[in-house]
Amino acid sequence: MTNEPQRYTRVLSIAGSDSGGGAGIQADLKTFAALGCYGMTAITALTAQNTLGVSAIHGVPPEMLKAQLCAVFDDIGVDAVKIGMLHAPDIVRTVAWALKHYGVRRVVLDPVMVATSGDQLITPMTVQVLVDELFPLTTVVTPNLDEAALLLSRPIEAAHELEAAARDLLAMGAPAVLLKGGHLPGDEVADLLVAGSGLSRRLASPRIASRNTHGTGCTLSSAIAAHLALGEPLEQAVVLARGYILRAIAEGADVYTGGGHGPLNHGFAPVAQIKRARD
Repeated sequence: MTNEPQRYTRVLSIAGSDSGGGAGIQADLKTFAALGCYGMTAITALTAQNTLGVSAIHGVPPEMLKAQLCAVFDDIGVDAVKIGMLHAPDIVRTVAWALKHYGVRRVVLDPVMVATSGDQLITPMTVQVLVDELFPLTTVVTPNLDEAALLLSRPIEAAHELEAAARDLLAMGAPAVLLKGGHLPGDEVADLLVAGSGLSRRLASPRIASRNTHGTGCTLSSAIAAHLALGEPLEQAVVLARGYILRAIAEGADVYTGGGHGPLNHGFAPVAQIKRARD
């Protein structure tokens, strides 16, 4: 009698590389591992980056991105995808091609568009292609308020504006939106999850005092992707991912890494890598 073949739960990050290790694919891989998943990457850009900021960016050519995607999908396979930094229209189109070609069903899009400094990281043309090509292919889009403001061409400055903004993002083609309200002032952080199915849920928690918040958006979106890959429905995946990131912020709040905004503690309580029956 032979044992049934097994495999790991596989999650692919399509994003930029952060040489400082706090955000981008490095944060994604740490998150996947901490949540018991097998992480893979298709790198869209290289950055020279640390806790103080980004000093250089080098974009990966579309044909190299496509080669990475095909290498992963054709051999290993993918249970869920997290998408981060996409810097050019051809890069966006390459990702959209892969999602359609390989029939990916669980996709988390974190639209990395605005740097912490407030600088816009992608061109208006890239933003439009992102909306047209990728929004309809996602499971959920996870913008922060700066990114949502760029997408909607209007500022979002108060908690009561979140609902209308999230609904307007749904109208742009996203099946579901997690609008992150962490940039609003106050002692509470509130996010809003809405979906075309009628789902609407406000998720709130006390604000955690910490200078180490670099990579929070990357970490949250990759945690959602991991829980989707593990079989959780969207709402529960978001709740679990949010719980993970809050603990990761709290557990890393008193640690000094570099001279600026340090990383979260992604590995505060790692789960053993989960095996499942092979397809």
